[in-house]
Amino acid sequence: MMGRKTEHLSAAPADITRAVRILGSGGLVAFPTETVYGLGGDARDDRAVAAIYEAKGRPSFNPLIAHLPSVEAARRYVAWSDQAEALARAFWPGPLTLVLPSRDWHGISPLVTAGLETLAVRVPAHPAARALLSAFDGPVAAPSANPSGRISPTTAAHVSAGLDGRIDAVLDDGPCTVGLESTILGLFGHPTLLRPGGVSAKEITRVLGTAPLAHNSAEPIIAPGQLQSHYAPASSVRLNASERQGDEVLLGFGDMACDLNLSHSGDLVEAAAQLFAALHALDRTGRPIAVAPIPQEGLGAAINDRLGRAAAPRDSGVPGAG
Repeated sequence: MMGRKTEHLSAAPADITRAVRILGSGGLVAFPTETVYGLGGDARDDRAVAAIYEAKGRPSFNPLIAHLPSVEAARRYVAWSDQAEALARAFWPGPLTLVLPSRDWHGISPLVTAGLETLAVRVPAHPAARALLSAFDGPVAAPSANPSGRISPTTAAHVSAGLDGRIDAVLDDGPCTVGLESTILGLFGHPTLLRPGGVSAKEITRVLGTAPLAHNSAEPIIAPGQLQSHYAPASSVRLNASERQGDEVLLGFGDMACDLNLSHSGDLVEAAAQLFAALHALDRTGRPIAVAPIPQEGLGAAINDRLGRAAAPRDSGVPGAG
C-alpha cells in the first residue's frame, strides 16, 4: 500500500471525472463531506473495501457507512420505512446516518456491513461529495480519511499528512463546515442513537414525534463508530490450526492443503476481501471450522481480531450475524 503516488485533485469537473475513474477501477479517493473528509472506495468491491482498512490501519472490521447521492439511491440498498422517509426529508442531504435492514440483493461487500443484516447509509450535503457520488452512481464506503485512532481530518492537508502515499487521490475542496462526524441512528425497532454527531437527538425526536431515543451501549454493536465486532458462525471455530481435527473443515492461508483458502499467495488484502464469504461458506457445511495461522501484521491484525471474536465461547455475549 505504501509507495503509491497520491494524486491531488480539485473539485473541478475534470478532476471529479478522474476521481470517478479511480473509484471505478477499485482505487481509493479521499473527498470532503460537510462533516469530515472520508476515505472512499466502491462499497460493492471487496478488494477496494479491504484496501480502505489497510490504508487506515483499522484494527478491526467494523461496519462502514455507504455514502449515496440521493434518497432514491439509498432505497435500493435498504428496507425503507416511514421513519426513514421523515428523517431523510428533514436532514438529507446532511450529517445523519441511518442504519436500516439491508435488502437481500443489495450487492454491498460484507466488509462494509461487517457480516450483519443492516447497512448504514448517508446522503452527504457537501457539493463536491454530491458531485462525486452522482457521477459515480454507486455506493461509496467512506470512513474518516485518517490513520485509525488519529484525529479526524477536516482539510485535505490533514488527509495528506496521514495518508499520502497510501491512497490513490485526495479531492480538495476546502475545509469541512461541520467538522464533527455524522449522527448515527438505528431504525430497526425503537429509534436508537448509536453515535451522537452533527444532528442532535432533540432534533431527531422532534421530527419523529416519538418518545426519547434509546441509546445503544451494549452488544451487539451494529454501527460504525462503535468498538466491538459481530460475526460468529453457528459452528465452533478453532484458530491457529495446521491441520484438521475430527470432522473440521479447514480455512487456509498461503500454500497449504485446505478446504477453502483465503489467499494461496499469502496476500493479506486478498484474505481480508475473502474473509466473510469464506466464513459463511464454511458455516453452511454445519461442521466445526479450523483456521490456519494469519500473520499478525498489517491487515492480518484486523483479520485476527474478527476471527478471535468468531472463536469466542458462545456464552461470552459475542453475537452471531443479524
